[in-house]
Amino acid sequence: MDVDFSIELGRDDPVLDFPWQDPAGRIAYFDLKRHPDLIASIPETQEFPELAEFLLKVNSARSALESAKCDVWSTSELSPEEDIFAASHKIASYVDLVFSDTKKRMSFDLHQSLAKKLTELLRRAPALRSAIEICLRRCFFLDKEMEKDKENVREGFYFTVYTNGYGNDNAEAHRNWTVALQLVGNALMQLSSTR
Repeated sequence: MDVDFSIELGRDDPVLDFPWQDPAGRIAYFDLKRHPDLIASIPETQEFPELAEFLLKVNSARSALESAKCDVWSTSELSPEEDIFAASHKIASYVDLVFSDTKKRMSFDLHQSLAKKLTELLRRAPALRSAIEICLRRCFFLDKEMEKDKENVREGFYFTVYTNGYGNDNAEAHRNWTVALQLVGNALMQLSSTR
């Protein structure tokens, strides 16, 4: 399994507004930490029950984190860097995660420490045709008390965890993605117990 960690805080790097809503208002953030029953409102969890299991785990009371956004897709268009997996298919996902403790959301050091520990832990996993990338990025947190007042936006950080499973067909890629996603979930829970 290939595991990598990056810090993406440049001007052109992705950022997250939290909570978020698309401009058309069709899709939005669901607070699964406090309302796990909303899991059925996330379309990707209907097609990928493994994602639902992962989201329920990282949003559980035992977890130091909560999810902000996610997606899953499959493709047979692989980049030259992915040739190392000798595969023709990929199932890929990302999940954006924030600390549940609002004070921790502002600490770069805590985010970097968790990302490094997660990377080290996942690198110990058995060989698997999968790749995981943990990206540390900038997040703009809207104060819930003053949602309409942009002056109450606080700058902090979040993680994007990309999980990719590879295979010679879609079914094999799906299996490898599922195992990798379970490993990420278990590692996050293990690290949450030490925080």
